[in-house]
Amino acid sequence: MGLAVSDPLGITAQGLETFDRRRDGDLFARLAELIARYGVEQVVVGHPLSLAGRPGAAAEAAAALAREIERRLHVRVVLWDERLSTTEAARTLAGARAAKGAADRVAAAIILQGYLDRQRASGEAEGA
Repeated sequence: MGLAVSDPLGITAQGLETFDRRRDGDLFARLAELIARYGVEQVVVGHPLSLAGRPGAAAEAAAALAREIERRLHVRVVLWDERLSTTEAARTLAGARAAKGAADRVAAAIILQGYLDRQRASGEAEGA
């Protein structure tokens, strides 16, 4: 899974790293470290809806993850539609010699940037 963070003003998103639960261990411990390091006020979790906008098994898993992050880390979590973010990330990296996991980091930044842009457009920007 790709991780990203915004600048302190909530204007731009930057990809941080890729986290693999099988290889990297405790996701919640890593998120707690990042939340503390960057002063995160809320977490945006990609919500993989179908192209028709309907939730499936992956969307339900994302919602469960969001609830668990809120419960364990005591931070506000927002689900954000991630449709086509992986496609956009692949397009962004097309032709580049990208490291393994780069597409996930870019997709995370795209998801977060979409959320930040919407918040700014609606006048509700918060640090994420």
